[in-house]
Amino acid sequence: MAKFVVTPSSEEQRAAWTGGTIPEVERVRPGLWSVPVPIPINPLRYVLVYVLECDDGVALVDAGWNTDEAYDALVAGLAVAGYAITDVKAVLVTHIHPDHYGLAGRVREASGAWIGLHPADAELVHERYDEAAIESLVARERALLARCGVPPATLDELAGASMMIRHLVSAAKPDRLIEDGDRLGLPGWDLRALWTPGHSPGHLCFTSPSRKLLFSGDHVLARITPIVAVHPQSGPNPLADYLGALAAVRALDVEEVLPAHEYRFLELAGRVDHVMAHHEERLAEIEGVLAASDGVSCWEAATRLTWSRPWESIPAFMRRAANNETLAHLVWLEARGRARREPGEPDRWVSG
Repeated sequence: MAKFVVTPSSEEQRAAWTGGTIPEVERVRPGLWSVPVPIPINPLRYVLVYVLECDDGVALVDAGWNTDEAYDALVAGLAVAGYAITDVKAVLVTHIHPDHYGLAGRVREASGAWIGLHPADAELVHERYDEAAIESLVARERALLARCGVPPATLDELAGASMMIRHLVSAAKPDRLIEDGDRLGLPGWDLRALWTPGHSPGHLCFTSPSRKLLFSGDHVLARITPIVAVHPQSGPNPLADYLGALAAVRALDVEEVLPAHEYRFLELAGRVDHVMAHHEERLAEIEGVLAASDGVSCWEAATRLTWSRPWESIPAFMRRAANNETLAHLVWLEARGRARREPGEPDRWVSG
């Protein structure tokens, strides 16, 4: 696939990303700041929290992980912009993953801010983060992985791979449910919500038509692509959802994209086209695996695909993600008659 490189709108952020460091707090433009909040033990290193100045305080787009280091970085970043944590009036959460949602509850406790989530993600909070419900979620993940053909010796490890980070979220119920097309009513901003499912069922982007900005969360990033996977809390065909949502944002009149990771960039349409082409390439690669066999499990297919590193060196958590991403592509092919599932223990996949 031909390489497409976006133009960074912040050379400082790009240099920090490529140099393995954390960027500085930046004034993006009048009334808008970018605050990097560190992520512990994660190659992404930080989430970019955006601070929107309003007439009565500030609103945040995302919050960060629930660690003291992250909270202190957020407070310090607000101070650079001239604000205190008590000035936060709203936390607009793009989705419920810990690096975006984790600190929202702590921010609300300190400031009284309201927390907004899309209903599809709000429905997942209890099962995902409540100690009393999480055992059921792990059991459902284990059953899914077994149907995928994950070796029995590693089933338990993979099913519970994300349990080590669940304490990094303050599982606060949202105060406001944000639907597709909602106008957020932030004084001084014409911010509108755009539902972009795929990476999570309730992922939201936020757009400012007057400023021609897109706060893209994890939906569109400058260099990497978000995980789009089938799992117990996903939609039935998350890749179809994701590709449809990509087409929706591509049609926007946007001059600058403000993602949650990496760095700000231009050329939204070109980046979307590149991401779509990446998925088409992956779908074709999977079809090639199916054509070369009499039937494979999802796990077997995943081990035969091209990844950023050799399969043997991929850690358990990322192997689970790779398997579930492969399943999302298989489900997309199945829905279009290009692959067929033969139910069993495990399911076998053949060419359609």
